[in-house]
Parts: sequence; C-alpha cells; structure tokens
Amino acid sequence: MTDCIFYGGKGGVGKTTCAAATAVRLAEAGRQTLVVSTDPAHSLSDSLEVDLGAESRELDLEGVGDGDGSLWAVEIDPDTQKERYEKLARALAKDLRSAGIRLDDEEVRRLFASGAPAGSDEIAALDLLVEYVDDGDWDVVVFDTAPTGHTLRLFDMPEVMGLALETAQSLRGQAKRIGNAARTAVLGPMSMMGSSSDDEEESLEAFRARLERARDLLTDPERTEFRVVLLPEGMAIAESERLVGTLREADVRVDRLVVNRVFEDPEDDCSRCQSRHQRHLKRVEEVRETFPDLEVVTLPERDGEVQGLEAVSEIAARLPAEA
Repeated sequence: MTDCIFYGGKGGVGKTTCAAATAVRLAEAGRQTLVVSTDPAHSLSDSLEVDLGAESRELDLEGVGDGDGSLWAVEIDPDTQKERYEKLARALAKDLRSAGIRLDDEEVRRLFASGAPAGSDEIAALDLLVEYVDDGDWDVVVFDTAPTGHTLRLFDMPEVMGLALETAQSLRGQAKRIGNAARTAVLGPMSMMGSSSDDEEESLEAFRARLERARDLLTDPERTEFRVVLLPEGMAIAESERLVGTLREADVRVDRLVVNRVFEDPEDDCSRCQSRHQRHLKRVEEVRETFPDLEVVTLPERDGEVQGLEAVSEIAARLPAEA
C-alpha cells in the first residue's frame, strides 16, 4: 500500500526543499520513494540538481544514504495533462453539434470547465496522484504542491469536477439521443452504421471515477498526511492557521508543521544576530502555542539555496523518517 505526503503553504517558504528532503530521508530509511512536483514553477529540478520531466527518473543515492530504498523524481507538465481533458471536451462538442447545437470547441471547453475553480495543474495533480498510488511501484509518494491558494483549490477539485462532469454527461447523452433520432428519421436503419463508439463516454466516466478515487486517498488518514511549511513570521502563522483549518474541514489529516529558515547559532558579539535569533525563537514558540496538537519541526536558515542531494540530505536529517 502506497502512502502519500503533501507539502503545502505560501509560495517561497521552502516546500520544494522539504519535499525533496523528506523523499531523501524516506529513501535512506529503505522506502521506495517518489517525489512529485505539482507546482507550475518547477524548482524540484534545481533543488535536486537533475533534469526532470514528465517521466519519473531514478536518482543515484550513492554516498548519501546506506539504506536499500530508492528515490525517484518527476515534474508534472500541466500542458500535457491539459490536452487530455480538452480531448474529452472535444468529444462532447462533437455530439452537441450532431444534435444541432452549434458551439465551437472553445465555447464547449468553457462549458466543460464551468464552475471549476482550479487550473489544469491541479487537475493533473489529482489524476496523477491516483496513477502513482495505484501503480504500486512506490512505498511513499511525496508531493511538492503549489502555493496555498492552488492547494486549497486542489482539494476542492473532485467534488466540483464531479458535478461538472455529471452535467457534461447529461448534455452529451441528450445530444446523442437527439442526434440518433434525427439520423434515423432521415436515413432509416442504415443511419446507425458507422456511428461513433462510446469510448468518449467511458472516458468521462473514468475521469470522474479517478477524481472520486483521489478524494478517497486525500481523506484517508491511514495513507495520506498533509504537512504545512511556514516561516517564523507573524503573518505566516495566521495564514497557516487558516490552511490547517480548511484542510481539517475537508477531513484531510494534518499532523506536522515545518517552520523553515529559523536563525540558529548567532555569534556572541553580533547584537543584531542575537536579536533575530530571539525573535525567531519567539515565533516558533507562538507556532507551538497556536498548534498545541501538532508536531512542530524546525529547519535552520542556510546560506544560499539548498541544492544537490548532499545539501538536501543534510536537511533530511531534521525531518521525520516515517510516512
């Protein structure tokens, strides 16, 4: 059974570093691990210092860990995934036109997506979540998610898209029946020869089934955990409180917070450093008081970007080894 870990939070707080480090930590502990970037900005390649694409790639852990696990990484290409869903919309457009409803492809695409608050990157994330988990190739899949707003829309997607798909299927069915009736009236029994198959209909149903499967995975506390990353700042604490509340309302398990870039080990003769250190300690304590039921993990501030497996592995030592 594959476990899932999601990292979320405001943009620029270090979600990618945390996701990459967690994946390294799990691989070092002997787990077969996949780390996935669902953020359109794609900084996972930079963090791991490897070229990544839409196909998962295994990374060489030699010199990093002694476990018998493996580490794979992939970056989702939203444009590639978007084409998949537009194909469904074009299938719907074809049947609508056969019933005399003259909508062009762009109009039907808007109809197909009406009411959906998320973009193709969130849809791709949910669709691939199911694919990666059900493949059974990995023990753990770690997701570097998009910033907070995108993340919240991601968790809304299954329910909203389910309703949209129901509407689309209803329209499609009505159009198909009307079109078939019209062809029969004009051409008789021969009108059914060469008619299109139900492959598109099956695709719509399969798509909705995958979204429902994604919802089940996201809300399964035995398999999925969401970790919130924040900086030691007052506004970040308030934003994280809203995010944790929203996730819990959606029945998503949240057990840990990661406070990133905490200034540690200030120089004794640097008053500014001492002041900053004390301010960060105070913020971390505020986080613990705000979230008394959550584990709080702190990661140190580092000079420059965390890049390369060796640097990521140093961060990994501070993160939990279990999923």
